[in-house]
Amino acid sequence: MIRLAHADATALIDPSVGNIPSWQVGARRPLHAAPWRDDPEVQGDESLPLVNRRLAGDVFCLPFGKDDVAGDPPHGLTANSEWDVLDQDVAHATLRLKARPRGTKITKRVQLVESALLQTHVVEGGAGEVTLAHHPMSRMAEGGRLSFSPKRAALTDPVAQYPGHNLWSLNQLRGDLHLDCEDGSQWDLHHYPARHRVEDFTILVEARGAKLGWTALIRQAEDDMLIVIKEARVLPVTMLWISNGGRDFAPWNGRHTGVIGIEDGIANGTMGLRAAMAENRLTALGVPTTVSLGPRHVIRHAMLSLPRPPGWVEIAALSITRGTLTLTERSGARVDIPFMEGFFPS
Repeated sequence: MIRLAHADATALIDPSVGNIPSWQVGARRPLHAAPWRDDPEVQGDESLPLVNRRLAGDVFCLPFGKDDVAGDPPHGLTANSEWDVLDQDVAHATLRLKARPRGTKITKRVQLVESALLQTHVVEGGAGEVTLAHHPMSRMAEGGRLSFSPKRAALTDPVAQYPGHNLWSLNQLRGDLHLDCEDGSQWDLHHYPARHRVEDFTILVEARGAKLGWTALIRQAEDDMLIVIKEARVLPVTMLWISNGGRDFAPWNGRHTGVIGIEDGIANGTMGLRAAMAENRLTALGVPTTVSLGPRHVIRHAMLSLPRPPGWVEIAALSITRGTLTLTERSGARVDIPFMEGFFPS
């Protein structure tokens, strides 16, 4: 396990699967680890993909979800196989995937800068079309509220994550952040469905011309904020995975509760790589769902863990200017946080 530290923050990287199972800033623990991650019985069950056995924190997926083209494991070799350490210092590490999926060379750089966890993945060479995404997960003991950069569409998958356990109706395409539910009601995506034992999934599409996309999670019981930021042109969709006790089969066994995945990527949801390579609902909106391998692709991703300012309930805006990240609450109140200048291209 690789340990990074900066100021009052620490993070662990597991090079056996390439994920970040732990990140702590002060007393805050913004990322989630599955309760079976250290269960010897589950870890020895080779019928389960390694990404599920070691489910924790954040992991880079290439391809995202099901690979029904080349047959790689779910979320790709990037999430299921070993990474070599190329360089490591106190607050940063650079790793390279040992495998060469589709002929690529994939390098990961993870860096802690105070309250921020910064990641850069560089994908070089290879051939063919792939999906990709980050897969950070957080858990809320008593739910929380979500805020987003402007979105122009919300979609639900045509097929349920776990049939009969979905709150939201299938195959929706909405122009706002309100989804129809199976019982005929509507759900505001700004709220986590804490009182519903469900498995659900939705895709949010960034506004046209957006440079940065972001999601802010305000956790109620934990009284903190997790901010997730991406380059919108590189990762045009944010996929929300709601896992709140809906999976009653092993190893989940109904104990995976209060979890949300904030999965920024370029993909066609959970429909598999083959569907992402074909014309689909997103490409009909002018949103790409795969990248072409061969050219050099750089994927930048940032997460910040912050205390919740008193009275804050919803983030209305986020901006980054000259080394300062500014959050604006719906009341107009603002906080400024130092942020690495130049991490996201202007």
